[in-house]
Amino acid sequence: MTAKKSYFKKVLIGLFVVILICIGGFYIYASDYYHAKDYEVSNIKVEQQDNYTVYGDTNSKTGLIFYPGGKVEAKAYEPILAGLAEKGICVVLVEMPFNLAVLDSSAADCVINEFTNIQNWYIGGHSLGGAMAASYAANYQDKLKGLVLLAAYPTKELDIPVLSIYGSEDGVLNREKYSDSIKNANNLSEIVIDGGNHAQFGNYGEQSGDNSAKISSEKQWNETIKEILNFMK
Repeated sequence: MTAKKSYFKKVLIGLFVVILICIGGFYIYASDYYHAKDYEVSNIKVEQQDNYTVYGDTNSKTGLIFYPGGKVEAKAYEPILAGLAEKGICVVLVEMPFNLAVLDSSAADCVINEFTNIQNWYIGGHSLGGAMAASYAANYQDKLKGLVLLAAYPTKELDIPVLSIYGSEDGVLNREKYSDSIKNANNLSEIVIDGGNHAQFGNYGEQSGDNSAKISSEKQWNETIKEILNFMK
């Protein structure tokens, strides 16, 4: 009996050590993320809440919920989101746990329940954030007018309108998986930004594995804003 107790004690200690290593490894992984560069937002109202930031007029009838890319600081997407807000769209930027949208893919629920006056909701995101936004959209198509994907693709079938934008120089987006998965969008508008890359949808500098862009960040931001506004008309 004593030997058996000793064995189980060693097993429990071993499991505890493995759990600690996993937690520590995840923390180190999640702590290494892309930081937003400085960007001055002007001409629009910006309201910071606990888990999200609101850009623009909350009395607008049209809103966009945005999920940031994996391991990217949420504020890195301010250039595009503020640009949309200047054109009358109420934009809600969700801040994800550990900057990973996969940990809270249903975050849009709280936003929709909070801003009940907004009649036309869209959801979107960049990269991993776009994938999680697509997952949410597939499950709640009745709540949404459309989905905006920036260098991302859906893994489930969608009947609502989908706007897919990616850069011709994107070195991160898996083109084979994209080509297979974008077929899930039954009502698709696809835009390729000539010279754009993966990272320049945000404002966080170069990203590992990406190709160099052939256009400026500002041009990629402006083209993205224009296409999203056209999609929402």
